Parts: sequence; C-alpha cells; structure tokens
Amino acid sequence: MTRVSTDEVWIGGWRGPSILDVDDSGMHWLASRDDADPDTAAGVAVVPGTLMPGFIDHHVHLGLIDPSLLVPGGIAAVVDLGSDPALVAEAARAGAHDPALPLVDYAGAFLTAPGGYPTDRSWAPSASIREIATAEDARVAIDEMIASGATRVKIALNATAGPVWDDLLLAAVIALAHARGLLVTAHAEGPGQALRAVAAGADVLAHTPFDGLLDDDHIVEMAARTAWTSTLDIHGHGERTPAFEIALDNLARFAAAGGRVLYGTDLGNGPLPVGLNPRELTALAEAGLSRDAIVRALLGQSGPGSSGPTHDDTVVSRVSWSPEVPPPADAAHPDIVRWLTHVTVLPVHAVEETFA
Repeated sequence: MTRVSTDEVWIGGWRGPSILDVDDSGMHWLASRDDADPDTAAGVAVVPGTLMPGFIDHHVHLGLIDPSLLVPGGIAAVVDLGSDPALVAEAARAGAHDPALPLVDYAGAFLTAPGGYPTDRSWAPSASIREIATAEDARVAIDEMIASGATRVKIALNATAGPVWDDLLLAAVIALAHARGLLVTAHAEGPGQALRAVAAGADVLAHTPFDGLLDDDHIVEMAARTAWTSTLDIHGHGERTPAFEIALDNLARFAAAGGRVLYGTDLGNGPLPVGLNPRELTALAEAGLSRDAIVRALLGQSGPGSSGPTHDDTVVSRVSWSPEVPPPADAAHPDIVRWLTHVTVLPVHAVEETFA
C-alpha cells in the first residue's frame, strides 16, 4: 500500500487536494490535504496533478488489435465483447500479471441464432461464435463461457444481417445468464431490436442505437433499465454520416434522461486509434455529456469482477495520472479531450516507485 498526497483525485467525484491510500483494491480517500492530522500526512508520496481510477474501453475485440498499445494509449482496462474464449482468457491472465497490458473483462463468444450475425463475417472466427437454437444450447454455451472466466455474455440481435431469436428464446437466454450471475450485453440492430433487448432484460447495449431515431418515451424507459455503450466514432471515423447523426441524437436524449453511458469504441472495427479515442470523446461532449459525465463514462462499470451495471470507480492494479489539475468544467472546451488523452496509466506499485 502507498499513501499519497495529490492535488486532485476522482473517487466518485472530484475530492480536491487529498491524502489517500492506493493499493491493489483501488484508491481509498482518507482526508482533505488541508485538514489531515499529522499522523495521516506523515511520510506520504507527493503526486502532483490528478489521480483517477484507470480508464476503461467497454467495447473491444482483442483478436483484431494489438493489446500492447492500449496501456501506452491511456486505457487501463477493457471489456472484450466477442472473441474466441481461449484467446481472451489468455489475454486476461496476461493483463493480470503484466502492467504493460490492460486488465481484461470479457464475454467470450457471440451467442446468436443459427445463421445469425456474425456468422457471415470474415473477421469472426468460428471459435468466437456459438449458434443457439434452444434453451439447452444456451445453457451449454453459457456454462462454457463461465468455465472460460467470462463475467458476461454477448448476444447478437442483428436483424439486418440474418435471423434472430424469437421473444421466448431471447428471454430464456437472458434469464439463464442472469441466473448464473452474468451481465448480458446485446448487439441490437434492425427495426425494434434495441427495444426487444431491453424489454427482455439486457443490461447493456453494445452500441448506441444507430439505425433509427427512438421516440422520447422509449428513451426514458431504456434510460431507467439499461446502460448504453457509446461507439459513436465507428459511424464514419470522423465523417458525419447519417448513422452517426442518428446515434448522436439518441445518445444525447438518453443521457439527458439520466441514462448511464459507457465509453466504448468497438475497437477492431475499422480505423480506430488503439487507446483513448479523441473523436469518441469529442462526440460524447457534442451529445451533451458534461466533463464529469465523460469521466464517469470512462470509468463506467469497473473491469474484472463487476457484478452489475451500477457505477463503480475502482479498477484494481491500475490508476490514471495527469501532471495537471482537471481541465475546465465546460465539456465543450478543447482542453478536455487533450487532457484526457494525455493521461498516463500506472500500476499501483509504480506510484510509490515514481513519486516516493
């Protein structure tokens, strides 16, 4: 454990100049630096600037990128949403022991209808897909994902690319996953599929809905029941395509309704930067997220061990550090994206080694 004094820290919100303990279970606020008693303040390591929990990309595909670039790019942890279970299990083991690699939480294989998305995609090897025709198929596949170490499942409801489950099987798959303590993330695409996913109990949408504007009543209902992963930049990679504009509009109203937004990029899908994506962050600001809401989206549900879609500020073994204090409170200010994309990921043991 390392006791540090820092100019600013985020633990559930900004705390100002603080003294805190940092260890493998996270960051633990002790006192305001100005009010700390001599025993608390004795022998601390001075960390200039700002400490935060490690940033998370909540939608990646590790088999399609070079994971060694993530930590240098400012990402401390990732959620893999569709890969060969053996591959991501190995990546999780590597990240747990090598601070140069991200911590990894994962769903394992896509669960989909026979012939459904992504069975026709060249980027999706057969080991990354389980075709589910019955509730028994779902039970076998979910138990396999649990045995691989998965903490969630990824279901595919892409009616534009192939068949999808009927309502009964969809509900059965989600109920089986929840009964085993797993989160359910849904790729929902095609008319009505996002609403079907939420109505059936999905915890997270893998993408902000982008194939049609949702009405306000549905937005409010979904904001109360699920979290959305942003993935705005996949729709044009900087170009303002129709899908980007639709997703931006939906996300802005979802966030305004109190919906929980998770920063996620679908990394591996097209020319996206490996690390924090300035275009994704800029789009979040354009959708009306405040500076603090963007930070919450980056922290989201913490990596390994999350048990549900509730906010959790701890990413074990990693912290984000900036030598500067937080940027202006106005999320539209360009310094915010610059500041966020220049953070350094540190393993907790490096905090003492760097600043003691």
